[in-house]
Amino acid sequence: MSLLDLYNKFRQYPLGNRLFSRLVCFKAPYFGTVSPTLQSMEPGRAVVIFKRRRGVQNHIGTVHVIAICNALEMAMGMVAEATIPSHLRWLPKGMSVQYPAKSKTHWITAVATVEPAAFQADCEVPVTVTATRDDGTVVVEGTITLWVTAKPPR
Repeated sequence: MSLLDLYNKFRQYPLGNRLFSRLVCFKAPYFGTVSPTLQSMEPGRAVVIFKRRRGVQNHIGTVHVIAICNALEMAMGMVAEATIPSHLRWLPKGMSVQYPAKSKTHWITAVATVEPAAFQADCEVPVTVTATRDDGTVVVEGTITLWVTAKPPR
C-alpha cells in the first residue's frame, strides 16, 4: 500500500488528517517539532499547516524560518510520495529559499508542488515550496531539489 493510499484511508475518519500527520512525525521525528497537520496530499501537490507558538518563534516573536522550512520539507516529502512512480525513489539534494515577509500570524500554510512528469530515473526534480501566513502573504518561497533514482532490485 502506498503512502497516498494510506492517507486516503485515514482522511475518511474524523481527525484522520491529524492522526496521519502524527504517524508521519513518528516515522520522521524532526517534522514533529512544528506540530504539523497534513491538510491535503495528492499527486503534484501537498499542503501542511502549523500554528505559531512559543516553540517555533525566534527572538523577535515571528515564526523562525527554519521551523517554516521544516514544514515545507514535510510538504515536499508528502507530494514526492504521492507523485513518484512506484519503481523510483527520491532523496532531498538541496533547498534554496527566500524570506520575503515576516511570519507573525497564528497559522502558517506550507505548500509543495511538483510536475508529475518530472520524475524520471537518474535526474534532479525541482519541487516548488511556498509558505504563507493567514492573510495570504508569502513568507518563505523556494525550491527543494530531489535526486531521483530507480529502486534497487529486491
